[in-house]
Order: sequence, then C-alpha cells, then structure tokens
Amino acid sequence: MRQYRQVKARYPDTILLFRMGDFYETFEEDAKTASKVLGITLTKRGNGAAGEVPLAGFPHHALETYLPKLLKAGHRVAVCEQLEDPRFAKGIVKRDVIEVVTPGIAFSEKVLDGRQNNFLACIALGSAVAAADDNAGLAFVDASTGEFSAGELPLKTLAEHIANLRPSELLVQKRDRSTIESILKGSFSGLVTAMDDWIFHAGYGYD
Repeated sequence: MRQYRQVKARYPDTILLFRMGDFYETFEEDAKTASKVLGITLTKRGNGAAGEVPLAGFPHHALETYLPKLLKAGHRVAVCEQLEDPRFAKGIVKRDVIEVVTPGIAFSEKVLDGRQNNFLACIALGSAVAAADDNAGLAFVDASTGEFSAGELPLKTLAEHIANLRPSELLVQKRDRSTIESILKGSFSGLVTAMDDWIFHAGYGYD
C-alpha cells in the first residue's frame, strides 16, 4: 500500500485507478465511490497491523467501459499504469500516472453526447470580494470540436450563462471558489476544479 499512497498523495482529488497485473484497483474511499458508481463489488484487502482496506477493481480491458461512467458521474480520474514488465521487475513494479481525465476534457464517444457540446469553462473574478455590478471573465472550450470563446459579462448574469452553457467542468481560482459556488448555486452541479491563484495572473497569460 505504500506505493499506492505515495501516488495517491500526488493526485488527492482524483479517483486513482491503480494497475495491478490484469486489473485496475481502487482503494479506501476511492473504492467505496467506484463500487457505488460502477456497480462493482466492494471487498477488503489485508494491510497488516493497519487492518483491512476497502478494495474494488475491474479487468484492465474494461477501462473503456468503466472510465466513462466515472466521468459522467463528475469525477476526475487518474490512470496509474505499470511502467515495467512485472516478470523482470526487481522488487516492487514501477508504477506512475500516465494521464488524468476529467469530464471537461473527455474524448470518448461513450462520454460525449453528439447532440450537445461538452464544454470546459473557466471563470475569473476581478477581485476577492465581488460586487453585484462587477464583471466576470468567462472562457469555454469544447476540446472534442475545437470550439472556443472568451469574454466578459456582468457578474449578475453569470449564473444564467452557466445554466445555458451547461459545462461539464468549471475551472476557478482557489481564492474565488466559495464565491463562485455561491453565485452558481442551483445553476451548476458539475465538477468544480480549483486551481492555483498564480495561474489566473494576467502576466502568466503572456508567458
């Protein structure tokens, strides 16, 4: 479990699919979530003196079946693969995350609905304390089609725009997360990803 927890610590806000032989396994709280969302059996694995750990997994060849279900349920997913052939590994097989997939950047036909866009949207506020007459920056992209738009709009109309846009995922500044979630209450129920404040600095956009 040490290797698993080291990887999980780097991707704490994801469901970590941890490749072990012919299976992708999930552990602890991830296992409980995966079992519920995917309808797979929740079992337990012995962990020495630490007791038993919740476990749920599925065959590696079923990834294209189960990954879309996690995304549709609004989860970010990190896929951790074996980086060497277990037959020739000395000690523990090397593993690491090869991709992180989120609802807003999904390409699988099993996730996308051909009748509507799959938007990843980003909201930026001008200050930590937003006033009703302020503007907000809004950008959105459909990675599957290349459609992109960005601009400003009155903050008081933000909830209406998001409700009409129906993005799969929102990117926000950590500083603004609670404010934006309050503004959008009832208008958006998807995944909100809070990003470091420096990413939203105007100068970073020119680098």
